[in-house]
Amino acid sequence: MEQTIPANFERAADILRSVSTSTITTILLKKGLRNVWMRQARPIRSGQARLVGRAFTLRFVPAREDLATPESWSSPTSTRAAIEEMPEGCIAVVDAMGVSDAGIFGDILCARMRKRGVAALIADGVVRDVAGVLATGLPIWCRGAAAPPSVAGLTFVDWQRPIGCGGVAVFPDDLIVADDDGAVVIPSALIADVVELAPEQERMEAWIMQEVDRGVPLPGLYPMNVETKARYEATRPPAHE
Repeated sequence: MEQTIPANFERAADILRSVSTSTITTILLKKGLRNVWMRQARPIRSGQARLVGRAFTLRFVPAREDLATPESWSSPTSTRAAIEEMPEGCIAVVDAMGVSDAGIFGDILCARMRKRGVAALIADGVVRDVAGVLATGLPIWCRGAAAPPSVAGLTFVDWQRPIGCGGVAVFPDDLIVADDDGAVVIPSALIADVVELAPEQERMEAWIMQEVDRGVPLPGLYPMNVETKARYEATRPPAHE
């Protein structure tokens, strides 16, 4: 289940590392996508760097006693096996059904993910062994922490299939951007559009902030009226011929 990374991926990732998730949600809203921000996936520590990566998806379902056992950890269908399939630079996105009393990953699994070069973990559930997890240095966005293991409330069933994380549909190879405001998904088909529009949106909002600092009233400034838009356009550098 190897991911295919396009030749221009690094350029896209470099651009999006300078673009906030708030800006991305605005752009996607204008494209008609309202549900791209993953609820319950909060940064486990503040100040984590903004990260961009391809989604590697994992899915849990409710625990069933004959399947959700410690012995299942050795199964070919296990989180351990899934981790060994994760390519360097991916962002693991986990459908944990919002369960808050069963930790889907602990310090050992997070350490292995870090060793494999996984960029981050995004989940609508919780982790366990939180002190050890933090010590691994793996950037994590999740609902929090809980002591019980995953099998106390969940059964792991699959990876690299479409999932729902925090109420958002995520497909393998969608692009994930995560920062202090949370994690958002950019559908593969819209990556080029977002990369094209996001820098201009950031520049425009930075100019508006300068105008606010100068004492300009918001009506006609945000959103811009025709006069304000003309003033803004006059400040833009000329396009290269």
